[in-house]
Amino acid sequence: MAVNPRHHFDFGRIAPAFLLLIVVAIGAGAAFAQGQNSTSAANPFFGSVTAQPVTSEPLKLSLDDAIQRGLKNNLGLREAENGEKVLHGLKTEAIQEFLPTIWLTGDTGYYMHDLAALGFGPKTIAEFASLFPGGKMPALSNITRDDLTEGQIHFSQILFSGPVIQAWKAAGAAERAAYFNKMSARGEVVQQVATAYLRAIADQSQVENANALVAQAQLQLDHEHAAHEAGTVANLDELRARVQFESQQQALIAAQNQQAKDSILLKREIGIDPGQEIALTDPAPYSDLAEQTPEEVRALAYKNRQDYQNLQNQAVEYKAVHAVYRSQRLPTLSFYSYYGTSTVNGAGTHGDFVAIGTLNFPIFREARLRGDEDASKAEMDSINAQLADLRNHIDEQVRAALLDVGANKQLVGVARSNVDLATRALSDETDRVNAGVDDNLPLVTAQATLATAENNLVESLYQYNVSKLLLARAAGVLEQQYRAYLGR
Repeated sequence: MAVNPRHHFDFGRIAPAFLLLIVVAIGAGAAFAQGQNSTSAANPFFGSVTAQPVTSEPLKLSLDDAIQRGLKNNLGLREAENGEKVLHGLKTEAIQEFLPTIWLTGDTGYYMHDLAALGFGPKTIAEFASLFPGGKMPALSNITRDDLTEGQIHFSQILFSGPVIQAWKAAGAAERAAYFNKMSARGEVVQQVATAYLRAIADQSQVENANALVAQAQLQLDHEHAAHEAGTVANLDELRARVQFESQQQALIAAQNQQAKDSILLKREIGIDPGQEIALTDPAPYSDLAEQTPEEVRALAYKNRQDYQNLQNQAVEYKAVHAVYRSQRLPTLSFYSYYGTSTVNGAGTHGDFVAIGTLNFPIFREARLRGDEDASKAEMDSINAQLADLRNHIDEQVRAALLDVGANKQLVGVARSNVDLATRALSDETDRVNAGVDDNLPLVTAQATLATAENNLVESLYQYNVSKLLLARAAGVLEQQYRAYLGR
């Protein structure tokens, strides 16, 4: 019995087609984390899946709580996790290439055959006349009819295929790359959420400073107004005090508005409804970081950076892809068989059995093979170049992060000193004005200087903590050690 062509497979092309799907999937999964825009449409790490409805009570939120919520609900991490699941599914599909494939078929139908069309015309039939008694054969119709019912169980398996073996290796490397892409996304979430939380703490400090300065300006305005009413100071002093008071009110309004907007961004990143009120429970952390050399941090980064490990596994994947195309010149050995039963015109059932071993050896397909091989080699060379560039980029990031940490540490020290000096100057000037030695112009200047110094201190603390987070991210240990780097 002839074998139905639908049961044959081009095993030489299965692995390359499958690999194309893997390469597209891993490339898509690794690309999303590069954006830095502050919208979830451009950068999914600025979005999340809202996890709970709004409550009337403010939600107390520590830095650890915020990070855990981000790791659970952040949109960017969800996409990376789904990308890993896609690659795991593709690897599971690759397993099937090593396993037997078994399936059942069955059909029934009414068939009409034209014997002449099948090669049994009158001349051919006449040649069989001598086989019949008297040399004459009965009249036969060129058209025959029959009812055919059949059922079959099929079995096929690849016994050896170089492309399939290499495709399996590529699928494993792609899955590992997806895992490290997910782990890199976790680091991105920790950095984004921690930075947003620190920004919200800084905003809160700015609001508190602004409130204190408004209250101080109010007291000074009341004092100048009373003195003016008593005739001991000129109207100009009261006007200066009122201008200073309203300027501090403007600064307070701007600080409150900025705090509200940054709070919304934080909530969007961790899955809290923008309308939910939150209360930050952690103060701005501050601690000195132990001295580290670029060589120490770089060695740590090469060991722990997930994006570096991701790219290393992509290099392994593309190397396996290249091996797939090279191995297409090797023979492929496969086995196919089926067993079935057939009934024709209800005349009883008989069995059918086929067992076929196929050795597929490419004789001449050199243009296609060389084209696939050259293209895959170019992709492999490209990923290797990216890997070499990433090593240099890690070195650059580490050195830049260490410089930022050192510079911001010094800026915090200077900012603290400025606040102390501005506080002493304001106290002295307040005493001079109350004693009637000076008018309030130097006092207004001292108040503005203190406001600027306090704002600079808050911003310096924020930048110092952010630079330590960036150093931990450059070293690849942010998720595990952000508490240590922040000194919490």
